[in-house]
Amino acid sequence: MNLQDFFADTVLCWLATANKKGEPNVSPKEMFLIFDEEELMIANIASPKSIMNIKENPYVCVSGVNIWTQKGIQCKGEAKIISPQQKEFRDFEALFRHSNKGRFRIQHIIRIKVTQKKQILAPSYLFYPNTTEKEQKQASRKTYLPN
Repeated sequence: MNLQDFFADTVLCWLATANKKGEPNVSPKEMFLIFDEEELMIANIASPKSIMNIKENPYVCVSGVNIWTQKGIQCKGEAKIISPQQKEFRDFEALFRHSNKGRFRIQHIIRIKVTQKKQILAPSYLFYPNTTEKEQKQASRKTYLPN
């Protein structure tokens, strides 16, 4: 299962964290990169709760779904926070310049070592096993682009 393929057409992913008490938090992320097949990076632009939780509990889950095919991926792993004071921050921040275009101040980089990954599918694939990706795209277009 190739991370790059799954996240290539994903415009938003979701980062789930939990504090040391196990209280969950999930937040959308629009700036993320596949560093390599076992590492994912997310730019923290406005998620103080995610950062606080990762400091207490580094285990996270990230998921993303292509809205047209209704297929996606779920990745679990261990996160490390890279702050602007750290030497490597500038190098990693530079990787986001193309997608950021100066719109947001990146406060931290969240670097995730992926230890588990699995494909996720919309329920229609499960309840209608003969559904094709083409049919799913057509149904999605009717839902999201009704005109």
